[in-house]
Amino acid sequence: MTEQVQKDENKKLILRLIAVIGGMFLFAFALVPLYNVFCDITGINGKTRGQALYEKVKIDKERIITVEFLTNINRGMPWEFKSMVKSIEVHPGELNEVRFYAKNRSKFDIIGQSVPSVSPGEAALYLNKTECFCFDQQRLNAGEEIEMPMKFYLDTDIPEDITRLTLSYQLFNITESVNIEAVATK
Repeated sequence: MTEQVQKDENKKLILRLIAVIGGMFLFAFALVPLYNVFCDITGINGKTRGQALYEKVKIDKERIITVEFLTNINRGMPWEFKSMVKSIEVHPGELNEVRFYAKNRSKFDIIGQSVPSVSPGEAALYLNKTECFCFDQQRLNAGEEIEMPMKFYLDTDIPEDITRLTLSYQLFNITESVNIEAVATK
């Protein structure tokens, strides 16, 4: 193989590698929106919808569904975060309120954001939150603690085979990615 042929082959290889890296970058960039569309279409992964309005409906007193609450803190976040109750029993159509507790154990102001998830994933389609700390970023000053309400109801057309669901919140420190002065203390 001549030196010129070798150079041409190397150029082709470099261009292919750049194209592959570019394609990987574009795929990674598009992955989150594609994932969200997929979850919206299929209703899987327990992603909850945004804020709902509660319209008084006939409460299904014949059914009782147990709703469990789990909380997790992302590694390295110096907060205490927990549900004030482990679980409650609810009737479909009934408006319920639970409270969550958070405390900033650090010496710095921190902004947290909670990301909810519902299991089984199908139940997320029937869970409606009218008020939730997860809708907003939570700024806690150093040493500050807070109780945060979450109001919700389950649609009356929730499938009969769903008798228990788990609402989980993962708390993330987002202080570095937002303007701390722009997020009011709750």
